Amino acid sequence: MPPLVFMLATAVFAQGTSEFLLAGLLPDIATDLDTTVPTAGLLTSAFAVGMIIGAPTMAVATRRLPPRLAMTAFLVAFIAVHVIGATTTSYEVLFVSRIIAAFANAGFLAVTLATVTALVTPDRISRAVATILAGTTLALVLGVPAGTLVGTLLDWRAALWGTAFLSVPALVAVAIAAPDRRTHRADVSLTTECAALRTPSLIRVLALCALINGATFCSFTYLATVVIERAELRPASVPLVLALFGAGALCGVSAAGKYGDRHTSRIVSIGGLALLGGWCCFALLAHLPTAVLLLAFVQGGLSFALGSTLVSQVMRTAVDAPTMSGSFATASLNIGAAAGPALGGWAYASVLGPVGPLAASAVVVATALILRSLLT
Repeated sequence: MPPLVFMLATAVFAQGTSEFLLAGLLPDIATDLDTTVPTAGLLTSAFAVGMIIGAPTMAVATRRLPPRLAMTAFLVAFIAVHVIGATTTSYEVLFVSRIIAAFANAGFLAVTLATVTALVTPDRISRAVATILAGTTLALVLGVPAGTLVGTLLDWRAALWGTAFLSVPALVAVAIAAPDRRTHRADVSLTTECAALRTPSLIRVLALCALINGATFCSFTYLATVVIERAELRPASVPLVLALFGAGALCGVSAAGKYGDRHTSRIVSIGGLALLGGWCCFALLAHLPTAVLLLAFVQGGLSFALGSTLVSQVMRTAVDAPTMSGSFATASLNIGAAAGPALGGWAYASVLGPVGPLAASAVVVATALILRSLLT
């Protein structure tokens, strides 16, 4: 695996940390900027929407640029808006900075996916994609808690400063080592790429990406409530459960990277059924602490193994969309990441209470499997 892939994964780690970082710091932000907590919560929503819109928009804007120039520009913008966000006293300025950061993040990830898949042989695409997505996974289970801790001990501005500083080494590495010539086919027009992205087989995979990631974040967002309200564990157990989910996610991404190229169909079909069964068991056994601990690890592994495999399948399927395929994969993942927590909140407010998100995740995965069988 080229060393550059690991450097890019570091940058993705920093950017993924930023995506969810402020969620744990909303009360402090609201107090400091003289606004309400729900209004401060819109900062996270703004980032999610920015990722969805920004991925294809930034891919179109930079498709003719060399990867080094495009990724460097995205990282410079990402660092700059975090500095602005860390120093502003205006909620409006912070809000706009989050949208710009999301656009930079989405553009960087889209170009990164397109670049790494062009740098490796076809039989190593899954491994390259898994390495990049491991950066996102680590951000979720390590970067976000660490950033929240920094924000709690110091203030929320320190967390933004930390994210900016974390991106600097990645910026240096990209400026030095990223390809300075386009790694994709230069003769492919945007019209041709868009036509390739409208093929039924690719649309199906993108829909599966969104559904599986939506199911993942539908439950992950509310794991703390399951631990405390359903399993009746102490609040101190929440970090352990999240860590187990994250450890499973890393194992899942690693397995997808190792076996995804040779066994894509088997991973999606068997893994999908196992994931469905796991969410059903989780909903039924959430009152048992041992089951919660075990299933947090298992579901983290299955969710990210399936998600990583699907992203790799997008990159392999969309050979005629070398610059846009990564952006559509990025957008589909973030549609799921944005819709999943909203669905989980609705399910939590239902009569099912804390097991509602787990049941909703099972329904979403079942929908994905039915969609796959009908369109195969």
